Amino acid sequence: MLVRLFMIPRTSSMAIGIILQAIAVIAIGTYTVFFNKFSKKLHIFICICLLIPTIFVSFLAIYGNRGTATFDEDVIIVLGAGTNVANAASPLARRWDTAIYYFERNPNAYVVVCGGLGVRATITEAEAMARHLHERGIPLERILLEDLSTSTLENLTFAQEILNEHFPEGFRAVVVSNDFHMFRTVSIARRIGMDVNHLGASTPVHLLTENYLREMLAVINFWIS
Repeated sequence: MLVRLFMIPRTSSMAIGIILQAIAVIAIGTYTVFFNKFSKKLHIFICICLLIPTIFVSFLAIYGNRGTATFDEDVIIVLGAGTNVANAASPLARRWDTAIYYFERNPNAYVVVCGGLGVRATITEAEAMARHLHERGIPLERILLEDLSTSTLENLTFAQEILNEHFPEGFRAVVVSNDFHMFRTVSIARRIGMDVNHLGASTPVHLLTENYLREMLAVINFWIS
């Protein structure tokens, strides 16, 4: 049941972010053009409608950028992202850079790289990350692949299954994802029984708006579900 509730295809979620950004631009543009024609009550209503998402997005940003990693965890869980893995400015690249930053401070940790085969991809996100992390100095024996998932819930669920086998007596984990995605990631992890610390990766500036708007709806959907 949980898988059905929280499994959202990445290609669809990315499209939602772009559509929301377009709607926001059109709405703000329309409000600006017809500003003098609106009544005072309507202005107040519109301001409230703008204030709520602003507060919501600010909360997600603050949460995502306030890491709780102690740098003595047993494992780093790096979530996959539906993006071109070869693009150094992509959200996924920011995630693996953050994982490297962590590993340099805790070389005893294992790294679980998550993500299945994306659209138009020839290798899984997990394999692409594993290759890159190894090239950047993380030993292959420290990297565990979770290469079947297509959503955040699957990332965490399948990673948990791998780690339960690898650490039968329990483990301490830090999850790595982009700042906008961190609150929902930690919430889902806790819902499936995994108490994790978190370390947020930055988001490329040109992708901030669409990702935060999309994530706002994703969090609301998570709460409703």
